[in-house]
Amino acid sequence: MTNATIRAAAEAMSVWSSTSRAERSTILRSLASELAASSDDLVPVTDAETGLGTGRLVGELARTVHQLRMFADVVDEGAYLEVTIDHADPAAPVPIAGDVRRWLVPLGPVAVYSASNFPLAFSVLGGDTASALAAGCTVVVKAHQGHPRTSELVHEIAARVFREAGMPEGVLGLVHGRDAGRTLICHPEISAAGFTGSVSGGRALADLAHDRPHPIPFFGELGSQNTLVISPGAAETRGADIAEGLATSVLLGSGQFCTKPGLVLLPNSASGQRILEHLADSIRTASVSRLLTTAIQDGFISGSRELEASAGINLIARGDSAAVDGLAPALWECAPEHLDGVALEECFGPTAVVVRYGDEDELLGLVRKVRPALTASFHTETSEQSLSKALLETLTPKAGRVVANQYPTGVAVTWSMHHGGPSPSTTDSQHTSVGATAIRRFLRPVAFQNVDPALLPDELQDTTELAVPRRVDGVLIS
Repeated sequence: MTNATIRAAAEAMSVWSSTSRAERSTILRSLASELAASSDDLVPVTDAETGLGTGRLVGELARTVHQLRMFADVVDEGAYLEVTIDHADPAAPVPIAGDVRRWLVPLGPVAVYSASNFPLAFSVLGGDTASALAAGCTVVVKAHQGHPRTSELVHEIAARVFREAGMPEGVLGLVHGRDAGRTLICHPEISAAGFTGSVSGGRALADLAHDRPHPIPFFGELGSQNTLVISPGAAETRGADIAEGLATSVLLGSGQFCTKPGLVLLPNSASGQRILEHLADSIRTASVSRLLTTAIQDGFISGSRELEASAGINLIARGDSAAVDGLAPALWECAPEHLDGVALEECFGPTAVVVRYGDEDELLGLVRKVRPALTASFHTETSEQSLSKALLETLTPKAGRVVANQYPTGVAVTWSMHHGGPSPSTTDSQHTSVGATAIRRFLRPVAFQNVDPALLPDELQDTTELAVPRRVDGVLIS
């Protein structure tokens, strides 16, 4: 079944990749509209499988719809093609013997591995799929075992849209099961893969992708221990507000967000103590929600036990004692000199580690010890410009998104957004899984030298009604 689905994707590639930008964007918008219209049928099914709640899922569906429409806009605009034209110039310092016309072309069929914690927005018609389809690639999605019925229902919606548009069945395929996931990444017809999930799962798939006779790019978003710094001034001036926002961010979705601020650095002062107490109270009174899968539950229990067994780490607060053993929310404090090992590793779920620092030098020393991550956040006051600059300079090399005076959970779907980070948080820090430039993962450059322009696509002509932003003879033209 998996091999047949991949073959269908390969056979459909020539049709889908040759669609015009107008055709492709129209289909992306149709997918968005049909998905939005299916809310009443889709949300109850997804809630039954995941327990995420109607409110959360309605919002996630809106995000998924918006992603599809944004990538339709990206395709319409055309800048993603990076069209560059240099005309022949024998007199140039390095002579240009014939016109050179460069743009980006789709890689080929793409494998997408669905995430557990976003059954809509990082799944069958999620961001990876939307960006790959926008690039002109066919897609085979490996459904997550935590929401198979949701995956099937979304795939049925998409299949209907592609049929009505006259597209072949293989433009978007769906497979299930661990064996299918392995077959997918190893199949010679698959040209790239997108993944959102655990470090262990992502690394295993990355190894398979790289060990192929002809390796393929593997774009894995693997999660991380994200740091949030609270300055002395911020703690003193708006400690209560920060404590409330931080508690909400840590506990959002039962802590099952890859951008959760899991490591908190706060001043060892009276104002810092008040923040710690507020956060501890929020943890103690937090309602225990269902974790999404057995694997996530087991990982949370294992991570909590490792924290409890580590030297220099103490339990500050734990949630409902009547909850299932090991699944209660928890807050830990790590002594500064013990900030290493397990304290710097993500524990996926409703938990966080707090470290209290004595002065600015100790704070910056702790920040230098944190590991690369998807996000890094800091709360400072305008009177602390020197500290803000030092934090920015120290955190930027370690994160894909640096957040000031806000919280990292809630990744906006925008043209400018970057959701990625240095290894080990992702397998390729040059690219993003959220935002307009996510499309770049599934494209490669081709330059045509001295080729008759009449043989080339309209976007590469000197004059065309389909002109896109381009650079001609070194000059950017929009």
